[in-house]
Amino acid sequence: MANVFLIIIYLAFISLGIPDSLLGSAWPVMYDDIGASLGSAGILSMVVAGGTIVSSLASGRIIQRLSTGGVTLISCFLTAAALLGFAAAPSMIWLILLAIPLGLGAGAIDSALNHYVAENYKAHHMNWLHCFWGVGATAGPIIMSFYIANHNSWRGGYAAVSMIQFVLVIILFVTLPLWKRIAASRELEQSRNGLQQERAESVLPQKDESNKVGVFRIKGVKPTLITFLFYCGVEATVGLWGASYLVGARHITAETAAVWISLYYGGITMGRLITGFITLKVHNRALIRFGQLVAIAGGIVLLLPLPNPLLLIGFILVGLGLAPIFPGLLHETPIRFGRENSGRLMGYQMAVAYTGTTFLPPLFGVVAIQTNVALFPFVVLAFLIFMLISAEKVNFALNKRVNATDDQTGEDS
Repeated sequence: MANVFLIIIYLAFISLGIPDSLLGSAWPVMYDDIGASLGSAGILSMVVAGGTIVSSLASGRIIQRLSTGGVTLISCFLTAAALLGFAAAPSMIWLILLAIPLGLGAGAIDSALNHYVAENYKAHHMNWLHCFWGVGATAGPIIMSFYIANHNSWRGGYAAVSMIQFVLVIILFVTLPLWKRIAASRELEQSRNGLQQERAESVLPQKDESNKVGVFRIKGVKPTLITFLFYCGVEATVGLWGASYLVGARHITAETAAVWISLYYGGITMGRLITGFITLKVHNRALIRFGQLVAIAGGIVLLLPLPNPLLLIGFILVGLGLAPIFPGLLHETPIRFGRENSGRLMGYQMAVAYTGTTFLPPLFGVVAIQTNVALFPFVVLAFLIFMLISAEKVNFALNKRVNATDDQTGEDS
């Protein structure tokens, strides 16, 4: 029953990914239809991400009151209703107002499901959970490109996705009693294995630096937060502005651009699916570093004056490279900074990640309005390089701490 229920959770994460990629693929034809400027997409992205930050920070208390299942059900209904509103919105003002419940619903689903899977399922399911987000993010532009190409209607794309969300609302409502039942069975299983768990944790290196210097002064924490900032910033910037760059600077049709962006998300999806298996034999640190180098290679391809068809390779490489970074960084949190600090740091990391989603894509929108959307590959590559530098600072700090511990151990012996 737990495995069947896990499929429902994956479906919920698919529904979380679909709206994330819709706006970017629809915007090249959408903004003129509603009388908005090209850069207005940044405002909508900021409002959605702002709502996501608010609901994710409040999700802990809300889950305690309503349960994970209740929060997921209500949040999915919010996103479905907001998307239906997008399909009928007559102006930019209405889109901004509807972006608020869209962001609130998305943030609550994200936090609730990440927490539930972390508490009740094994670690490799986290990679696959985010893989299914990629399935949704890949499907979004495909659905939108179909309606733009065949019906000349971005509104039809939003309406179709809204109907998908409402179907999921019905599924979640029917299965609502299962959430507590699965959680109760997991708690019983954990209580039976409690002694083994205590013994396993007793051999782990536990160092409560937070009691001495504060959690933000633990070596490696600040550059880790910066890494999260630029990761989500570059992921969202490519998703939001990639199609506009292809249409405005490379003169590719809107429907083709939407398909190409779906393949970018497809790279993230396939990468995370494969990473779920590779993590059994390869350390997260190596996967994170390799992913960053692959993403930078994709950014360089976008920057080079190559024929348009080769740009698709650049988008796919960026997606494949980004795939292992976010789940890997989340999974490394208790290992790098101690289990006693991971609860607080996980919340801070998610908040900073959403901050990157909130501000970096609109920042490029401002740049594009003042200059040219052709600067897109330069900005993407800069974000990727800043992310790599921050991640390597973390590795340097951790290596230094391990060496200091080894030296201390040698002196004590």
